[in-house]
Amino acid sequence: MKTRRAFLLAAGAGLALGVLPQARAQRVPVVRVFKSPTCGCCGGWEEHMRARGFRLESQGVGDVAAFKRSFGVPQELWSCHTAVVEGYALEGHVPADDVWRLLRERPKARGLAVPGMPVGSPGMEKGAPQPYSTVAFDERTTWVFQRH
Repeated sequence: MKTRRAFLLAAGAGLALGVLPQARAQRVPVVRVFKSPTCGCCGGWEEHMRARGFRLESQGVGDVAAFKRSFGVPQELWSCHTAVVEGYALEGHVPADDVWRLLRERPKARGLAVPGMPVGSPGMEKGAPQPYSTVAFDERTTWVFQRH
């Protein structure tokens, strides 16, 4: 019992000093990316995500559509690559800030998507930026998660 009590006291002290929340904030989410081996813009999105604190595991696959279907991404939201992070699907050029918000708020959604490949989204910076939206989706519906 003395060991358990010492642990609880230390944990309480850590909380009071902000040590434990700080350690949690420093976790590095792993994003698993499934993409065509010949896609160039996917690499730009991956660089964007790494630069903003994510760890990526990237896999070139012959049939990206199979992964989109298995993660429940509605076909009207499909883009060039599909990823998963902590149980959420990410479709296309979703900005890292939107992914951080998703992981912080944990909405009841299957994932986020940026349909198509809008100019100005991460990895698609060449040319005049277009306004676009990050869309959240579940099994039945979609809604605007963030406008850019």
